[in-house]
Amino acid sequence: MGATRLAERTGDLLTGWVDRLPPRLRRFLPRDLVGFAMLGGFTLSVDLALLVLLRRTTGLPLPVAVSIAYLVAFGLNFALNRTVNFRSHAPVGRQALRYALVAVGDYLLTVGVSSGLAALGLDFRVARLAASGTVAVFTYVASRWWVFRDRPGAGPDRFTWIADRDT
Repeated sequence: MGATRLAERTGDLLTGWVDRLPPRLRRFLPRDLVGFAMLGGFTLSVDLALLVLLRRTTGLPLPVAVSIAYLVAFGLNFALNRTVNFRSHAPVGRQALRYALVAVGDYLLTVGVSSGLAALGLDFRVARLAASGTVAVFTYVASRWWVFRDRPGAGPDRFTWIADRDT
C-alpha cells in the first residue's frame, strides 16, 4: 500500500464517523475540522511532552524551550494535515512557504501568550494550553482557506457547508 493511500485511509479512520452525523450538524462540523482538531490534539501533546522534557532536563529559558517544542510539533502538524487531513497533492513548496508564514504568526502568539501568562504566575503548562486555543483557531482558518486551498477536488462544493447554513 502506498504512502498516499495509507494517509487517506488513516484520515477516513479518524473522521469517517462525521458522515453519519445528522445533516444539520455536519454543516457546522466538516470532516477537515474534525481531523484538524484530532491531529492538533495529538501534536499539542507532542509539543507539551517535549516542552516538559526540555524544562526538566535542560537549563533552557522558557521561551527557548517553548520554541523548540513548538517547531517540532508544528512541522509534524504540517505533514499530518497535508497528507492525512486535507489530502493535498499540490506541490509542497508553496504550501510549506504559506504554512511557514502561518507558523510565524502562531509562534508569536504562542511565545507571547505562554510567556506572558507564566510571568503572571500561571504554571507554564497551563499557560501553554491557554495559548493553544487562540493558535488553533487561527491555524485552522489559515490552513483550510489559504495553505491547502489548492488541493485537487477543492472545487465549488468545498464551501457547501457554509452556503447550506443560510438555507
